[in-house]
Amino acid sequence: MPTEQNDYLKPESIRALANSFQQSRILLTAFELDIFTILDKHMLTAGQVSLQIRTDERATDRLMNALVALGFLRKTHSKYYNAESAAQFLVRGKPDFMGGLYHSLGLWNTWSSLTESVKAGTSAAERKPSPSGINWSEAFIGAMHYRGVKEAKITAMILDLSDVKSMLDVGGGSGAFAMAFVKQNPNINAVVFDLPNILPITKKYIDEENMNSKIQLLGGNMLEDNFGGTYDLILLSAIVHMHSYDSNKLLIRKCYDSLNAGGQIIIKDWIMNDDRTNPSGGAYFALNMLVGTAHGDTYTEAEMKEWLNSTGIKNIERKDTSFGSSLLIGKKE
Repeated sequence: MPTEQNDYLKPESIRALANSFQQSRILLTAFELDIFTILDKHMLTAGQVSLQIRTDERATDRLMNALVALGFLRKTHSKYYNAESAAQFLVRGKPDFMGGLYHSLGLWNTWSSLTESVKAGTSAAERKPSPSGINWSEAFIGAMHYRGVKEAKITAMILDLSDVKSMLDVGGGSGAFAMAFVKQNPNINAVVFDLPNILPITKKYIDEENMNSKIQLLGGNMLEDNFGGTYDLILLSAIVHMHSYDSNKLLIRKCYDSLNAGGQIIIKDWIMNDDRTNPSGGAYFALNMLVGTAHGDTYTEAEMKEWLNSTGIKNIERKDTSFGSSLLIGKKE
């Protein structure tokens, strides 16, 4: 893979990168067909598996052989069983199940339209039914929660939450960040704002943590609807990359108007350098927004500061994290 310094790549490295989609597709197809769950605590032949998932026996055998080569399965006397990592992370119902890979299946479809999207300047992806009848919204929120729990805990420790009594988590999804902030400072009462169809999913996560008394849910469109009060802290975590520059400027103004004097507005996202090549993850993610949204993008620190400055926020601080995205923190005077 290329590095931040764009090291010289030999032909074999270029070829390996170009063909790396093959390994990804092997894993995603096995995940979509539920092979790992079927094999849980069993040793089965390819024929036995194919009967359960209603696939061709020979083709299933070849797929499972490839999974052995990748290290996800083991094979003994023509019978297959899960390797340790597959048993822990890829079996439905297990505590560490990586359900977010359902979201990766959706990304496979949108990224396949990258050439067309570059030509069009916006998403050109054909919207297909969710694989295996999976609820796309639940898969997306699940993927964000899986990653967000750890990030939220670290973010809560990085920030000064000592004087915060009320917070708004805009587009809060599973509520992972709101819950982490409340755990860091139990005096906080939080509101998670998201689309009405997302909030029932949010409620499931909050119910699991028994935090209903500290976190309220508010439904609406973040660019159009009222945020319902004033807050000491407003968080925009993984939000601005979904919108255009002008829509984000509008959103920041809405947040400013809903802040108490001295309140914090926090943007947590990829923060790009001026030529938009670093961090590399943000450069890749800009294309993820191109293929998946109408106007999404990643933005530079200068652009984000322009949004904040346009509201009158001048005192802005940046804090980098260990997980790629960074924090831009502004206070309302």
